[in-house]
Amino acid sequence: MNSKYIYLDNSSATRLDEKVLEAMKPYFFDIYAVATSDFGYSLGVEAREALEKSRESIASSLGALPNEFIFTSGSAESNNMALKGVALALGNKKGKHIIVSKIEDFPVLNSAKSLENQGFKVAYLDVDEYGLVDPDVLRDAISDETILVSIQHANQEIGTIQDIEAIGNVCKEKRVIFHTDATHTFKRVPLDVNKVHVDLISVSAHTIHGPNGVGGIYIRKGTPIRKWLDGGFQEFNMRGGVENVPGAVGFAKSVELVTDEENKRFQEMRDHLINRILNEVPYVILNGHKSKRTPQNANITFQHVEGESITLHLDMRGFAVSTGSSCFSRTLEASHVIMAANRDSERAHGSIRFTFGRFNTIDDAHKVAEAISNVVENLRKISPLGKNSI
Repeated sequence: MNSKYIYLDNSSATRLDEKVLEAMKPYFFDIYAVATSDFGYSLGVEAREALEKSRESIASSLGALPNEFIFTSGSAESNNMALKGVALALGNKKGKHIIVSKIEDFPVLNSAKSLENQGFKVAYLDVDEYGLVDPDVLRDAISDETILVSIQHANQEIGTIQDIEAIGNVCKEKRVIFHTDATHTFKRVPLDVNKVHVDLISVSAHTIHGPNGVGGIYIRKGTPIRKWLDGGFQEFNMRGGVENVPGAVGFAKSVELVTDEENKRFQEMRDHLINRILNEVPYVILNGHKSKRTPQNANITFQHVEGESITLHLDMRGFAVSTGSSCFSRTLEASHVIMAANRDSERAHGSIRFTFGRFNTIDDAHKVAEAISNVVENLRKISPLGKNSI
């Protein structure tokens, strides 16, 4: 790959930090035993100690107790565990009604659809033009049979941050379990379980320069939830399977490395890019909320051109971005997020997401702003889309 390649798709995956790799190495080559002391040998005890130290570190970053945090293979498994685990625990006791927003990420949406096939009823909440859920609409949607509300902390595409404090208060008032997918806000936006009423939180290492394939779920003590993935008795008998000790250690190290200063730097790069594009490129629309958005996210629609064309041309110039265009979707459907927020397929087709990470600089934001201005200008000259088509 070109050494000058600029990666701006950090909400999909982040480059592993070298310090994380160094923390993980001993658990690949030296302390590689199964993380249990049941066998009585020291290598297993050391692995167990590393696992529990990592658990404590990650849990404390959420204000949680160590025994309230379960390691998983990532946010997809965590979200499946939240929805299906609560459904198993309460489906035959309280009711079979679940509420999610229309802009949730696919692990939540597809878990909800899977439960629908098993006889559960799912309400898909509308969002406003910025991608925000109205807490009053949520309150009206909750019935006596509602067992779970799952509303993401922030959206994976447009970066909009939900008012989960207000949403949590509604759920507390209605005595309904509240789950939030915090994959794109964990360590980027403040979240403390002692300040916000939330029962379940999904998190992942892959968005904070940790290893792929490891994440976790916070489960507030006393929350009714059943084991979903069968196997052994690992993770407080909540998840079967040998623990990923190197992954857990790497996850904890990645949490440790995130700073407020870094998040402020992301926001500066984000704002620089947004302001340049909005001021220098005609016929553009900012997707998501102007201020209630994650520090790393900028999502912009370039009218009269297709998002996949922009993506490919930027790639040829050495930039990696993502698009909400249907041509880059295996389902051949445009971004369900922008469609839910704006009901505009052309807006979805022309959308580009830029997400910043630790290894980006303000110069990267400057360079991509210049490149996309030129790319969009050239594409519009050959575009069959007329200026009045949107």
